Amino acid sequence: MSTIDNKDVRISFLGGGNMANALIGGMLERGFDAGKMRVVDLSAENCARLSERFGVGAASTIGDEFIDCDLLILAVKPQHLKAAVAPLAGRLGTQVVVSIAAGIRSTDIARWLGGYARIVRAMPNTPALIGAGVTGLFAADEVDALGRESVESVLSSVGITAWVEREALIDSVTAVSGSGPAYVFNFIEALEAAGKAQGFDAETARKLAIGTVLGAARLAAGSEDSPGVLRERVTSKGGTTAAALASLADSGFMDIIDRAVAAACARGRELGDELGQG
Repeated sequence: MSTIDNKDVRISFLGGGNMANALIGGMLERGFDAGKMRVVDLSAENCARLSERFGVGAASTIGDEFIDCDLLILAVKPQHLKAAVAPLAGRLGTQVVVSIAAGIRSTDIARWLGGYARIVRAMPNTPALIGAGVTGLFAADEVDALGRESVESVLSSVGITAWVEREALIDSVTAVSGSGPAYVFNFIEALEAAGKAQGFDAETARKLAIGTVLGAARLAAGSEDSPGVLRERVTSKGGTTAAALASLADSGFMDIIDRAVAAACARGRELGDELGQG
């Protein structure tokens, strides 16, 4: 049972883009107090939109009221993170800093913050925009149990969470679930294109492709059986599904997915090396 009262948590966002919008919207539905949220974004238009939509405080510069928080969420693009956090160096006290920037390691963020190490790395994915996200989390040793609980309370407002024990696994989270929605969208594209090749009009092909993926995912999520068992139940020996799966196997489908995830993971490590310098 959580010991965190959501109404009491003071949260600041550095960056007011899509993920910040998703998190703020999800948190408000979970009982967080908009009056205790602050956002800093360079765009005056974004600030006005956030204030109007959610009732949160928004500004284009980092003031003391922004830093006076329990959780400080870094929601800027990885390539902009170093410059964005520079004004925070030497000004932090006890808050937990949560970074959702892909690739950039906690040691580099800590260095940019002047040695401040109470850092959690989080990797949410885009279905968080509809409250169906998956977020991988890693906490530095300096983050205590209460800090971890506070972070989980925020990120679970937009979906499910999973903690990993080694920071290197955040790159793997990025490759599997962070980038994963794009793989699924690509599969939907392919299934839709195949449907049109079989003679369906575009609308029907799209409906069949999306509906099939959505239904299968719901079935898998609600079943105690593994996806492999569910696959076998659909596959009759010598039938149409068996023919399709044999074709996928001949094309190396499982290896294709494995190589894609490995490539994404490797790129995450490269980003950490490239952007963590200086």
